[in-house]
Amino acid sequence: MRSPSPAPLLLAAMAGLLVAAARPLSAADVPKPNGTRPAKQPEPTKVDRARSGEDASAQPPSATGTVQQIVVTASRLPEGAFDAPAVVHTVDEQRVGERSYRTAVDIFRDVPAVMVQKTGHGQGSPYIRGFTGFHNLLLIDGIRLNNSVFRSGPNQYWNTVDPLSIQRMEIVKGPGSVLYGTDAIGGTVNVITKGPRAYGDGYNWGGRLSYRLSSAERSQVGRMEAWSTWDRIFGLYVGGSIKHFGDLEGGDHVGTQDETGYHEWDGDLKAEWFVHPDTRLVFAHQSVRQYAVPRTHRTLDGLTWEGLTRGGELSRDLWQRRDLTYLQLHAEDVGSWFDALHAGLSWHQQNETRRRVRTANRYDTQGFEVGTLGAFLQLESDTPAGRLAYGIDFYHDNVNSFSSRNAIQGPVGDDANYDLLGLYVQDTIPVCNRLDLILGGRYEVVHARADGVQDPATGLQRRIADEWKVLIGSGRAVYHVDADDHWNVFAGVSQGFRAPNLSDLARLDTARTNEIETPSPGLDPERFLTYEAGAKACYETFDLQFAYFYTMIRDMIIRTPTGVVIGGSNEVTKQNAGDGFVQGVELAPQWRFCPEWTVFGTFTWIDGEVDTFPTPAPVTNREPLDRLMPTTAQVGVRWDEPRGRFWTEASLTWADNQHNLSTRDAADTSRIPPGGTPGYAVGSLRAGWRVDENVSLTFAVENVTNEGYRIHGSGLNEPGCNFIFGLEITR
Repeated sequence: MRSPSPAPLLLAAMAGLLVAAARPLSAADVPKPNGTRPAKQPEPTKVDRARSGEDASAQPPSATGTVQQIVVTASRLPEGAFDAPAVVHTVDEQRVGERSYRTAVDIFRDVPAVMVQKTGHGQGSPYIRGFTGFHNLLLIDGIRLNNSVFRSGPNQYWNTVDPLSIQRMEIVKGPGSVLYGTDAIGGTVNVITKGPRAYGDGYNWGGRLSYRLSSAERSQVGRMEAWSTWDRIFGLYVGGSIKHFGDLEGGDHVGTQDETGYHEWDGDLKAEWFVHPDTRLVFAHQSVRQYAVPRTHRTLDGLTWEGLTRGGELSRDLWQRRDLTYLQLHAEDVGSWFDALHAGLSWHQQNETRRRVRTANRYDTQGFEVGTLGAFLQLESDTPAGRLAYGIDFYHDNVNSFSSRNAIQGPVGDDANYDLLGLYVQDTIPVCNRLDLILGGRYEVVHARADGVQDPATGLQRRIADEWKVLIGSGRAVYHVDADDHWNVFAGVSQGFRAPNLSDLARLDTARTNEIETPSPGLDPERFLTYEAGAKACYETFDLQFAYFYTMIRDMIIRTPTGVVIGGSNEVTKQNAGDGFVQGVELAPQWRFCPEWTVFGTFTWIDGEVDTFPTPAPVTNREPLDRLMPTTAQVGVRWDEPRGRFWTEASLTWADNQHNLSTRDAADTSRIPPGGTPGYAVGSLRAGWRVDENVSLTFAVENVTNEGYRIHGSGLNEPGCNFIFGLEITR
C-alpha cells in the first residue's frame, strides 16, 4: 500500500439588479487601476469582433487549443490562456468542423489527461485527470449542467450538448470549486454557444447549412443556422440539428454492434440587445431530444470481444430531454464602485426515462424530471490590492422521480429539493513586474431534502434531509520568466469539494453490472487538495503546456457491498470511506516549423489509488482508481496551403494496455475484458478544401487500419475504418 505524498428573496433581489442595470451606463467615472502591473492587452473579444463586422469564429488552426486565445473560465475574468494559472485548452467551432466530432464528448479525445469512456453510442463521459461524472463540472454559457441526480461514475448527460451549437469550449484542468462550487474537481468545462455575428450598419444577415456523413457510424447529421443584426444594436441567431445514428460498425474481429443506433434533434436560439455600447442583454433557449438511446452491454446484444460477457436483458433504452432558457446581463465600464457586472436568471429542465425489457413479458420503466432555477451575480473591480472577481450564485433543483416497479420512488428520491448557495471572491495580485499571485475563497451552503424515499430494510416510505456548510480556498502563482513574455511557470494549491447529492443520499437503481444501489443518508462532503506545477510557452510558431499534479482525496463517497441480494443483484450502499490520491503528468506541444507545416502532440500519464470495500466485509483495501486512464500519447502533422484553400492532417493515437484494475473493474466483465483492456494504436487522415468563399468540404478516414479496440471501461467498441464526409455552405 502506498501512502500519499506530501432562496426567494435572493432571486427577487437579483431580478431587481437585472432590471436596474439594464439602463444606459456611463463610462465617464470609471476608476483607474491603482498599483497594478500593466497587463498585456487582450485580443478582441467575440463581441468586439462581431460588432466590427469581423467573423468571431476566424481563428488560426490549432491542434490542441492554442495558449494565445482569450478565455474567461479559468479566473472568471478575460485573460489569455497563456496567463492563466492552470492548464487550459480551447476548442472552437472551426476545430469542431475540421475534426468531424460526432458528439460534444468526442471533443475531449484530443485533449491530454482526458479519457473518453462510452457506455453506449449515445452515452459518453470524459475522465478528466482521473475523475468523471459528478466529479467534473460542465457549464453552458456559465450555467451549471450538473444537477443533484448526477450519479457516481460515468453518465450520459454531457452528451446532451450539441457540438454544432458550440462557438468555443474552454477546458480548465484541476479543482475549480473556489469559483464554481461543488463538483469541480477533475476539471471545469465551459461551453460558450453560438450567437449573432457580423454586426454592422443597417440590416445584415447570414446563414449556414452543414452536413456530415459517416460510414462506420452509419450516421447522417444535418444542421441549419441563420442570424441577423440591426444597426449594431440587436442580433438574432437560430439553429437546429437533425441526427440519425445507425448500428455502429466495429473494427477487426468486431463487426456490426447490433442495436447501438439512435435518433436526436437539437434546437437553439439566442437574441442580443445592446442597451448601451458596453451593456448587452442576452436571451437564449436550447432544446435537446434523444430517442431510444441503447445501453447494449447489459443486453444479449453485448459483445464477447476479448472474453467479454453479454448481459441477459433484451433491451435497455434511454430517452433524454434537456431544455435551457436564460436571461443574462453583461455590462463593462460601469463607472461605479465596480467596473463590470454579469448577472443571470435561468431555468434548466432535464428529464430522463429508461425502458428495460428483461423478457418478452417482463419490462419496466423508470426516470426523473429535474427543474433547476438558477441565478448568479458577478462583479469585477480594480483595487489597490489587485483585480477582484466576486459574486454569488444560487441553484434550486426540484426533482420528481418515478418507477413502474416502485410506488414510492424512482432511481432517486421523489418529491425532492436540492439547493446550492455560494459566495466567492478571487483576487489577482501583481506582486511585482513578473509575478502574479491569485488568491481565492468560497463559502457554500448545500441543503438536500427528499420526501419519497424507500427504506431498504422495511420497504416503507421515509424522509431524508440534510445540510452542509463548506469553506475552501486556493492560492496560485504565475511567474513570467522572460521580459518578452514567452515563458510562464505556474504553481498552486487548491482545495475542492463535492457535497453529497440526491444520487448519493436517495438512490435506488442499478449501479454497475449486477449491482443495485440503495439509499445512504448521513453522508458528508468529499474533500480534495491539489498541488500543481507547470510551464507554458507562447511564441509565434511554438506553444506548449506542461503540468504535474497531485490530488489528495479525503472522505470520498464510495460504494460498499452489504452482502444482501435484491432481485438477483448485489446490494451496495455508500460511505465516506475513500481516502487516496491521484497524480499525473500532461504535455501538449505544437510547433509550426515552416509557414505551411505544423507538428503537434500530447502525452498523458496518470496513476491513483483509493480505499475501497472489495468484499462485503467492513474492511477497506487501497486499490487503483476505477477505470484509470492508461498512458496515452498522440502525434500529428498538418499542412496548410498558403492561400488557405487546402489543408491536410495525419495523426496517430496510442494507448497502453490497462491491467491496473480495481476489484469492481475486474468484476465488470461486460465492459472490461478479463485481465484488463488491450492497448491500441489508431491512425487517422483528414483534409479540407475551401471550394470558394461560401462552400467548404472536409474528408476524413479515421482508424485507417480498421483496428478493433475500445476505450478502457466502455460498453462498446470504437468504430472501425470510418470514412467521414462533411459539407458546409455559408452566406
